[in-house]
Amino acid sequence: MIEVGRSKRAEQAYAFDDIAIVPSRRTRGTEEVSLSWRIDALTFDFPLIAAPMDSVMSPQSAITLGRLGGLGVLNLEGLWTRYADPQPLLDEITGLADPATATKRLQEIYAAPIQAELIGKRIAEIREAGVPAAGALSPQHTAQFASAVVEAGVDFFVIRGTTVSAEHVSSAAEPLNLKQFIYDLDVPVIVGGCATYQAALHLMRTGAAGVLVGFGGGAAHTTRSVLGISVPMASAVSDVAAARRDYLDESGGRYVHVIADGSVGRSGDIAKAIACGADAVMVGSPLARATDAPGRGFHWGAEAWHETLPRGERVEVGSVGTLEQILHGPSTVSDGTMNLVGALRRAMATTGYTEVKEFQRVEIVLG
Repeated sequence: MIEVGRSKRAEQAYAFDDIAIVPSRRTRGTEEVSLSWRIDALTFDFPLIAAPMDSVMSPQSAITLGRLGGLGVLNLEGLWTRYADPQPLLDEITGLADPATATKRLQEIYAAPIQAELIGKRIAEIREAGVPAAGALSPQHTAQFASAVVEAGVDFFVIRGTTVSAEHVSSAAEPLNLKQFIYDLDVPVIVGGCATYQAALHLMRTGAAGVLVGFGGGAAHTTRSVLGISVPMASAVSDVAAARRDYLDESGGRYVHVIADGSVGRSGDIAKAIACGADAVMVGSPLARATDAPGRGFHWGAEAWHETLPRGERVEVGSVGTLEQILHGPSTVSDGTMNLVGALRRAMATTGYTEVKEFQRVEIVLG
C-alpha cells in the first residue's frame, strides 16, 4: 500500500500499457497454435466477443462475426430495438459535426421506448442465419425485457453495466436479484462489469457463466472525468482471475469465464488481457473501425446517451478495413488495429504457447 497524504492509503495498480509479455519458452510455429474458446455448450474459433454497442454491432454485423468464428452481442437497448428502421438515424449520428450537438441529439434519439417485439425480431434474424445469438441489457431493464429475450432464443444473455454488483440497494425501485434471476433462466448469463476480487466473487456466486472485468467502452466513455471512477485493467483482470481460481475450489469445480471488457484498443492489449488471466476479451473500438460497422468510423456506447448524466461521447475512430480484415487480415497497417486474431496467434507462438488457457501463465514484466 502507498501512503496518499496522512489519511489515505492506496494500492498500486497497473494498466495494460504498464506491462509487457516476456517470451521465455521455445518458440512455436503459428500453425501449432489453437485459439478455440469454449463457454457453456458452444465453441468459438477465437476468444473475442464484440461489445454490445450500436457503433459496433447490428444484426448483420453480428451474423458476419458469427460466420467468421466469433461472438457478436447485440445491444437490446439500442437503435435496433427502438426503431423498425434505424438506418436514417445512424446516418444522422455519423453526420453530426459538433460533439456537443451530438450528445444532445443522442439523448433525443435514444429517448424512444424499447419495443419488446423488436427484441424478438432482431434475435430471430441472427438465429436464422445459423450463428450463435447473444443480446445485452443493462441491469435496470433486465427484469422488464428478460422474457422477450429468452423467448427469442438467445444462446447467451449478457447483463452489462458500468458497475454491476450481485446485490443492488435502492429505495426507489425493486432491485434485480441476480442470483434468483440467473437460477430461473434456461440460458447462460454473462454479467459485469466489475473490477475487484470481492465483487467478482459475488458475481460468480450468482451462477453466471462469465464475468466481465472493467467498465467497457474505454475509447468512448468519460466515466473517469465525470464520476472519478476508473480501473487499471491489468490489475483488475489479474484480481478477478484470482477470484475465479478461489471460486473453482469453493464451488467444487465450477469454472466461471473471465472476460476483459475495456481499455482494449489494439491487438497487443488482447494478448496482455489473456496473459493477465482473461479467458476471452470483449472488444469495441477495434471493430468500430470496420468499414462495414454500423458506426462507419464513429464509436459510441450507452453512456453517451444517458438522459441526465452522459458519461461518454461519440468519437471518431476512423476506418481501416472490413470486419474480416480487422479480425483475420491481411493487415495493411503496423499499429495493431488489423488482423487481431493473427496477432494473438503470433504472440502465443512467439512465447511458446499453443492453447489460450496455457497462455494465461505467460511471464509478464512491468515497463
